[in-house]
Amino acid sequence: MSTSSIPSTEVRAPADGFTRRPGIALIVIAVSELMVALDATIVNVSLPAIQRDLGFSATDLSWVPNAYTLAAGGLLLLGGRIGDILGRRRVFLAGITLFTLASVFAGLAPDASWLLVARALQGAGAALTAPNALALVTTNFREGPERDRAVGVYAAVTGSGAVLGMIGGGMITTWASWPWIFYINVPVGIAVLVLTPRFLNESTRTPHRLDLPGAFTSTVGVAALVYGLVQAASEGWRDGRALIAFAVAAVLLVSFLIIEPRTREALTPLHLFLSRNRSGAYAVNLLMIASMLGMLFFQTQFFQEVLNFSPLRAGLAFIPMTLVMVPSTQLAAKLMTRFGPRPVIASGALVAAIAAIWLSQGLSADSGYVDTILGPLLLIGLGIGLMMVPLTAVAVYGIRPEESGAGSSLLSVTNQVGGSLGLAILVTAFGTASRDAARSPEGATPVEQAHHVLAEGVVGAFQLASIFLVAATVLAIVVINAKASELGSADPHGAAASPPPASPAPAAVPPPVSAAPPATSATPPATAAGTAPAAEPAVSTLNPGEPASR
Repeated sequence: MSTSSIPSTEVRAPADGFTRRPGIALIVIAVSELMVALDATIVNVSLPAIQRDLGFSATDLSWVPNAYTLAAGGLLLLGGRIGDILGRRRVFLAGITLFTLASVFAGLAPDASWLLVARALQGAGAALTAPNALALVTTNFREGPERDRAVGVYAAVTGSGAVLGMIGGGMITTWASWPWIFYINVPVGIAVLVLTPRFLNESTRTPHRLDLPGAFTSTVGVAALVYGLVQAASEGWRDGRALIAFAVAAVLLVSFLIIEPRTREALTPLHLFLSRNRSGAYAVNLLMIASMLGMLFFQTQFFQEVLNFSPLRAGLAFIPMTLVMVPSTQLAAKLMTRFGPRPVIASGALVAAIAAIWLSQGLSADSGYVDTILGPLLLIGLGIGLMMVPLTAVAVYGIRPEESGAGSSLLSVTNQVGGSLGLAILVTAFGTASRDAARSPEGATPVEQAHHVLAEGVVGAFQLASIFLVAATVLAIVVINAKASELGSADPHGAAASPPPASPAPAAVPPPVSAAPPATSATPPATAAGTAPAAEPAVSTLNPGEPASR
């Protein structure tokens, strides 16, 4: 069925409701998600070359990843809702088309402004693609082993996307040139556009109207909040533009909360927050993403500035973490069905907290990769991997099928806001700790002084990240009480609920900034807040007898 043959009133999949070529369908979905995921981080190791060629200032350079993040984060809720109304395959194809064209424009960019506009268009394409890509898994794969297999592959792709982006960016920039980090999307996007109508079935369109006031206030409000956090991370919490952005975000998001209860077909039903399990999952997820993004950012700084790793080697250094994270998501799904989500989430948060504490106590300018960093990285991969699947399952627990997109999009919004908020706060901790460390050991050379200050700043950031993760552990134990038996896969209406949409892309890890030896204080590095890796989709989502909200 081609998108041009879709009737204007209602679209239904073929009689059996599922794809007849599940293998090819899964490849198409996984490749599309990987393409979107890679683009959040693939630019980071290429930023120095982009700066040289296009004349970016040091301050404006951070907007190469941030333009993508801002557009993707602001449009995420809207992209998922449009898919529910117009058909997920149709909107998925529109997103891939926009993303591919924007990639061409980015590669052709003759100046800084052109590239930033292209990156924003890529983010808009990602916001249309990501919420609908995972939803197509439900449309096209039968419940049971077939769908579980598809969700597992999707989870592995999503979980590894951020690190693969850094590795791929380093390889392409080293062996070709930076425009090819964008051009590589073009043949992939064209292949997805050709194969999708042939192997992916359309979802059933729902006869709803778009909540325009809710769409405007939520889209602009979330975008303003992310922008304010980005500005605060790079310029400080008293920056005028950051304060204005926070004020705009507050006005619009409060307006959103006032508008939605009075709207018949709300963009985001606010009663979803009445569930202690769901609200607890949102809070724990925000703390997890906030700590993880900060640690990933500062660890990259440490690799390149203190250990003198090349960009490619810095990306490769995260491979062990990814190799542990991917299978741990599969382990988490099995443990959750036996023990319930609470002990799995709490255990994962505790393991990650131990890793952060280990780094905060053992890291110094003299630390090596194998003796000090490798062990904590493995624990971080294990802990975060254990948390992703059960957090997502709890977040969509008990949601009606017609509200599943809204509920799971909220989880993705916590990824966006949590990543930006965590990075902004941890940068503040970095600045405080590095200023306190400005007095280097007597007789230190300028390079040794710079390494000492940066290492102490990173330690301060990791200390705060460990507090976030301990708080996440406590919240999981106290607030989340869903049982394993309550997370069944069938929904009350006899159809599987849509799995949650992923965030448009994994977290954008900002480029390292040279740690110049301070005179009396250290200035925190310029940052680029990124989208968090999407919380991995749950294998099972709904309890047959559960009401819409719990």
